[in-house]
Amino acid sequence: MRIEPVFLFDLDGTLVDSVYQHVLAWKEALDEEGIDLSVWRIHRKIGMSGGLFTNQLLRETGVDISAERVDRLRQCHAAAYRRQADRIRPLPGARELLSWLTDAKISWAIATSGRMETAAVNLAALNVDPAVIPVVTRDLVKYAKPDPDLFVAAAKQLGAPIETAVVVGDSIWDMLAAVRCRALGVGLLSGGYGLEELRQAGAFRIYEDPADMLNHIDEVGGRR
Repeated sequence: MRIEPVFLFDLDGTLVDSVYQHVLAWKEALDEEGIDLSVWRIHRKIGMSGGLFTNQLLRETGVDISAERVDRLRQCHAAAYRRQADRIRPLPGARELLSWLTDAKISWAIATSGRMETAAVNLAALNVDPAVIPVVTRDLVKYAKPDPDLFVAAAKQLGAPIETAVVVGDSIWDMLAAVRCRALGVGLLSGGYGLEELRQAGAFRIYEDPADMLNHIDEVGGRR
């Protein structure tokens, strides 16, 4: 019996060149709240859940992060990110990779720690319709990465066991989540994390970007 793989994609830094727009949007939101955090520290947190993000903020800055302040930060970040919508572009090969999977009749879905208020910008850049393709956002699960809930929910929407899934992401948070749900983790360097970081977090294969992954799709179970 042949086990058919399904592919579960992160969004920011994996399919869409948007990591640094998120970093700058968070920087704007934090500055507005009077919270001083270096840009490089923000970048290291992109891809994790909002709750973990704020917990790390509290540890690193010592400032009071109330529920009201968290909500203001989220709303300010979303507004700042949407203002950059015209600069958001798919990463090289992203549309081609998704088209190849569709043509090969291999199921795929998107699972992102972002909420739909920001994910919608990225989906539009990819020409992905969430009414057609399963898209699981932070709004739909209890916990986000590094918890595996997003990927488990995406696999469920595809009607596939999570153990048959290939999780494709650009951050250590994606790879840790893949390991926790016993999926196969594939890392992309397009989000700014290093080769060794992704490998140590559990990546089975690591490629430069979606175009590079498409060129080696047979290595991770892609067959027509």
